[in-house]
Amino acid sequence: MAGVDLHPVKRETFDVEGSVNIDPKGFVREVDVYRQTDFGLYMARGADHPRFGYLESWLLPGLGLRANIFYFRPGIEEHQEFYLDVAETTQRDGVWTTRDLYVDLISNTGEPVEVVDIDELAAATSTGYITAADAEKAIEATLNAVEGITRHGDDAMAWLASAGAPLTWADHVELFPAP
Repeated sequence: MAGVDLHPVKRETFDVEGSVNIDPKGFVREVDVYRQTDFGLYMARGADHPRFGYLESWLLPGLGLRANIFYFRPGIEEHQEFYLDVAETTQRDGVWTTRDLYVDLISNTGEPVEVVDIDELAAATSTGYITAADAEKAIEATLNAVEGITRHGDDAMAWLASAGAPLTWADHVELFPAP
């Protein structure tokens, strides 16, 4: 598909005991906070990314999602309150892993949720990066999230709380220095 940024499935590791996050490129990142709940795993860590300096994430295996807040650097304008990755999450012996299933949702409270990268899902499925069953899981998770957010007044956090995942976020974060 022309114009699609086709790439193999991005995998990420969250080692709670080791207090590290291994990103999809294999970089080991120190984690400030891990918190496990009955519905998922919370992670907060600094980021030496040129566009953002801190990241909070919730892995939500029961919903097939990873909810994120990216703390952008001064001068970087992004219109997103929450960034939701459609992802498969597994956990074994305190180590959580995700497989990103290409589709993402951008949520701003009070505005319709935006679904992005459906074209990547289609391309990844047609090239065999993921199976048809994985694509079906991704579509189901996407439709469930869009319906839930919409039915809760375009409020992702209200929907997640009603779905048994009441997310909490940091009151204050310090951006890591830019690279």
